[in-house]
Amino acid sequence: MKRILLTIAATMMLGLSVSAQTYNMVITKADGTIQMIPADQVSQVSFFAEEPIVDVPHHFDVAVSVGEHGGMNSKNVFLNLSVADLEKGATIDFKNAGGEINDYTIETITKGKYYYQVPASADRFVKLQFKNNQMEVVQAQPFVENTYSPRSYTHAWTSDNNLVIMAANGDKNAIVWTKLNTDDMTIIAEGTLSTKLADGWEGFTTSGILTYRASDNKLFYFYYNKKGSGRSAKKESKFHVAVIDAETMNVEQDNICPIESEMAGSAYGELLQQTVFFDELGTLYLVTFSDGTNAEGKAIEKGKLFRIKKGEYNIDPTYNGFADSDGKLLTTQYMGNGKLLTYSRNDDKGTKIASYSHYYSIVDIFAGTRTRLSFDGTEIPYSSGRFSQRSAVDRAAGKAYIGVNTESAAPCIYIYDIKTGEIKKGVDMVEGYYFDQIRIVED
Repeated sequence: MKRILLTIAATMMLGLSVSAQTYNMVITKADGTIQMIPADQVSQVSFFAEEPIVDVPHHFDVAVSVGEHGGMNSKNVFLNLSVADLEKGATIDFKNAGGEINDYTIETITKGKYYYQVPASADRFVKLQFKNNQMEVVQAQPFVENTYSPRSYTHAWTSDNNLVIMAANGDKNAIVWTKLNTDDMTIIAEGTLSTKLADGWEGFTTSGILTYRASDNKLFYFYYNKKGSGRSAKKESKFHVAVIDAETMNVEQDNICPIESEMAGSAYGELLQQTVFFDELGTLYLVTFSDGTNAEGKAIEKGKLFRIKKGEYNIDPTYNGFADSDGKLLTTQYMGNGKLLTYSRNDDKGTKIASYSHYYSIVDIFAGTRTRLSFDGTEIPYSSGRFSQRSAVDRAAGKAYIGVNTESAAPCIYIYDIKTGEIKKGVDMVEGYYFDQIRIVED
């Protein structure tokens, strides 16, 4: 039986003060949870039921790498395994189980039952299903006009079956796009954005970050200009916010972020880690970072969380939902009701891919608080794996599944109850693998 959760505005209270912010509306939801609305966002609240969150039969695809952590063009072996339950059951082991996915990439798009990506062959789009613990091609669409490289593109869904792929072209001097009908993988349309390189700059960022705002049918494309290549490339100090009509693909605005910063994950465009989301008010949030220092004056990459309010088209300069960061913010997964699961790095403890310096926190995006994840009163130890998203949020079930890859214990999974904030231990994984990814996939 399917469970459907509806968010419906029910009650209001005026003049409620929480932390340093003043809230003048409190919404009691259908599931009994309370959402506090900041004063500057009350005008954006619509008193209509949200799109239902439907609980459908599903399982978890767990991915690991062998030899070292994966992600970002890693050439090592990847293994994928479908698991029915992460809360209880046998220890996860890939020996004589699972399947290699090395004709494809761990960086992929997942929706419903299927994976979508540009495979290692770099000549087509593919629709895949991981079935009977092996990757099967459901449909393929060879490139026609625009071409893309594996791992190096961004995407957005404008409907359940319309997928937009976007990236810089091979010469990095233009931004190309392709619309796909994912029912049969046919190309609906493709072209090139009208956006031009700024004077004195040589190329666009490889992928950028793309997202879709349904309320006004706009695509938001975050990008920057750069000069040179690789780690030595010089980048614009403030990124661009291109606002695109999703029907015509015309660029209607090209705004400049008012704060010096760079989007996180701009090289591989959310194919591996989530960095953009919307809350119930229609506010768009984006993960960024900039050069900074910690309390001791040591240089770090300071993670930030920016927002664009509903009906607006550029970054709000007054808001940072990840203040006082101790390093780079890597992933964000919205759990609803103002709760955000984040995976970030303590730069003082190491910045390498395999450094044990990465940790999970629960962020209140309205109050601006951040609490490191703990179990039995103790903070969960740091994990290795910078390019990892070994967590998944099931809002219909009200749970987040959080995998760790710590130094002194075998990998395991914790279960976070979104409503109560309680956390319990889930299943373990045998040692010997580098735990990199969890994805929820429909049966």
